[in-house]
Amino acid sequence: MSNLNIGIILGSTRQGRVSPQVGEWVKGIADGRGDASYEIVDIAEYNLPFLGEGTGEEPGLAAWNAKLSSLDGFVFIVQEYNHSITGSLKNAVDSAREAWNDKAAGIVSYGSTGGARAAEHLRGILGELSVADVRVHPTLSLFTDFENYSVFKPADLHLTNVNAMLDQVVAWSGALKSLRA
Repeated sequence: MSNLNIGIILGSTRQGRVSPQVGEWVKGIADGRGDASYEIVDIAEYNLPFLGEGTGEEPGLAAWNAKLSSLDGFVFIVQEYNHSITGSLKNAVDSAREAWNDKAAGIVSYGSTGGARAAEHLRGILGELSVADVRVHPTLSLFTDFENYSVFKPADLHLTNVNAMLDQVVAWSGALKSLRA
């Protein structure tokens, strides 16, 4: 299954965000496995217009859809804002449709309650897009896994959950790839 391409999607665009730290940590773990090609996909780099406010011809939209189409599966780095996902992540998800279909996704979330409410919200959205979200869900606490809420210092116990989540993402991504062939 080394021909699988998995995108690690950073779900925040705000200044001072910590999602790049979490994403790089997940990528480091993933790269050490050798079971797929993993890459960071930063929605901030695509300059996506708000859904319905652009012309539909913006270069970022085409690039975003092309990137998603090139991937077999996803790991979302999700932070909880007001019991949900960020507006920028919702907009990015809504800015594509078919590019998501028949793929697998894992979720790594963080927040005051481990980002669990945001992850559950994202699961409902992914279901509508025919994305199979996997069961194992690493949750990170702002209180114990971040120093001063800004420097990511994960507890060792998360390594087991991240690897179990990646096992499921790779397995499901491989199985679902046959539907898109």
